[in-house]
Amino acid sequence: VQLQASGGGLVQAGGSLRLSCAASGSGASRNGIGWYRQAPGKQREWVATIARGGATRYGDLVKSRFTLSRDNANNTVYLQMNDLIPEDTAVYYCNMWIGNTIYWGRGTLVTVSS
Repeated sequence: VQLQASGGGLVQAGGSLRLSCAASGSGASRNGIGWYRQAPGKQREWVATIARGGATRYGDLVKSRFTLSRDNANNTVYLQMNDLIPEDTAVYYCNMWIGNTIYWGRGTLVTVSS
């Protein structure tokens, strides 16, 4: 399985970005996808998860501002991020569990200026 995150960039506080995570390979269409982020000097933290069937869960810091959706036909998950704050600045990663193996994509950098 390969995961490719994209859509990061520089945005002012209060702005929006939409991240994408495209999955390919065996099993990519049958599993949920999670988003994590890692800010400079901090540990990686969970952001949100979307299941294969579309059920979503969000971390407390983002659940009123971020929204997940998925395009199953294209094995792509989207993370719509609104009302961004400087504390959202981080490298964002998507991942997928298949069995006992976790696959990570390369991250995409989100920078929110104040």
